[in-house]
Amino acid sequence: MSDTRNSPVLVTGAAGFIGHAVSTRLIERGETVIGIDNLNDYYDPALKAARLANLKALEGFRFEQMDVSDAESVKTLVQSNGVQRIIHLAAQAGVRYSIDNPFAYQKSNLEGHLSLLEASRHAHNFQHLVYASSSSVYGDKPMGGAGFTEEEPATDPVSLYAATKRSGELMSQSYAKLYGFPMTGLRFFTVYGPWGRPDMAYFGFTKKILAGESIEVYGQGRMARDFTYIDDIVDGILGALDHPPERHGHRILNIGDSRPVGLMDMIKALEEALGIEAEKIMRPMQPGDVTSTYADVSKLHALTGYAPKVMLEDGLKKFVSWYRGFYGNLPPA
Repeated sequence: MSDTRNSPVLVTGAAGFIGHAVSTRLIERGETVIGIDNLNDYYDPALKAARLANLKALEGFRFEQMDVSDAESVKTLVQSNGVQRIIHLAAQAGVRYSIDNPFAYQKSNLEGHLSLLEASRHAHNFQHLVYASSSSVYGDKPMGGAGFTEEEPATDPVSLYAATKRSGELMSQSYAKLYGFPMTGLRFFTVYGPWGRPDMAYFGFTKKILAGESIEVYGQGRMARDFTYIDDIVDGILGALDHPPERHGHRILNIGDSRPVGLMDMIKALEEALGIEAEKIMRPMQPGDVTSTYADVSKLHALTGYAPKVMLEDGLKKFVSWYRGFYGNLPPA
C-alpha cells in the first residue's frame, strides 16, 4: 500500500458523523483527504457545518460540496485528482425516515452507490473501495444466541433502508466480477459517540432528559443493540482500507462491538452519565425496527486485529461531555 499514500483518499459523507471521524484520523496519520458531502438538512445542518469546520482547519483536507448521485462530477473528481482509494460513507440514513421518504433512499443509496462504483472502475490504478453497509440487512431475529455472521443470507430486510443497503452489496458484487477492482463492504452496527447523529436514540434521549422532558422507549424496552463507539469504528474502517482483497475480490465484513446491550441498560448508563433519571413512556415497536443486533466480528479481527476497546458506560460519558460542551449552558450533572 506504500505507493498509494501519495494519492488522496476520497471520503464521501465527510461532514457526517463517521465521515468526520474517519477524515480526521486519516489526516492524523499523514494522508491527504478530499471530502465530499451534499450538506442536506436530514438533521441539523449546523452540526454538519461544525464538523466540516473542524476538518477545514486541518492541513491536508479539501472539501467539495457535491451529491454522490451526480455521477459525472464524482467521476471527474476521482480522475482529476488521481484518487486510488475511496471510503464511501455518504447515504440517506434512518430506518423510520425511509417509510415516509422512499425516493431519498433511491437517489442517495442506490444511484449514489452506483456513481461510486462507476468512478472507481474508471479510475487509474484504483486500489480499494471501502463502503458502508448496515447491520439492518440481516433483518430481525430473536435476542440471545450467537451474533450475526456474514454468511447469513440477508434476504429478509424489514425496511427500505435495509433493502437499499443490501442492494448496494449486490451491486458491488457484480462490479467486482465484471471489472475486478477490490471492494470491502462494512456492515455497521449501532455507532455512537461525540459528534453523533441527532436522529439516534441516545442523542435524542440526552436532549430530552436535559430539557426535563419524558422519553419514549419503543419495543417496551425489550430491544438490544450492539452499540459501537466511534473511535473503535474508525479503527476497523482504516484497518479494512489497509487490507484490500485480491483483484476481483469483494468481501463483506461486520464491524461492531460484539457486546449487545439491552435498551433499558443503555438508558440506565445514560442516566448515570447525565446524573438525571429519565421519565419513561413505554411504546410498542415501530415499523422497520428489529429486536436485536449482535455482530460476530471474527473475520474483521482475523484480517486487521480489530478489537473494540470502549465500553458503553465510558463511551456515553464521553458523549455527554461533548454534548454539554457543544450545546452549552446545560444543567450540570
